[in-house]
Amino acid sequence: MAKWTATHEAPEPLEGPVVATITGGTILWFALFVVQLPFYGWFADRDLLWWLWTCAAGGGLGLIGIWYVRGRDAALKRHAAEQVERDAASPAAAPDTDR
Repeated sequence: MAKWTATHEAPEPLEGPVVATITGGTILWFALFVVQLPFYGWFADRDLLWWLWTCAAGGGLGLIGIWYVRGRDAALKRHAAEQVERDAASPAAAPDTDR
């Protein structure tokens, strides 16, 4: 079998409100965990405690995700600011007006 190669370039990744999306998902996981806590006995009787701990794990991993995307967002903004400074500091090629 021949190896498949793409015939076109991959599109640019979509950028959106990443921090807000991850924060919203984390809040949702923790809310689901808290809502299920009163039913701990019911879940334990039916060997379904993994439902509860899945929500707890989702919330915990979401906290790591929030830390990560906030750092990524800050790094992207720093890079953009450095690019603007670099572009402003470099002298633009002035048109030749000695004619």
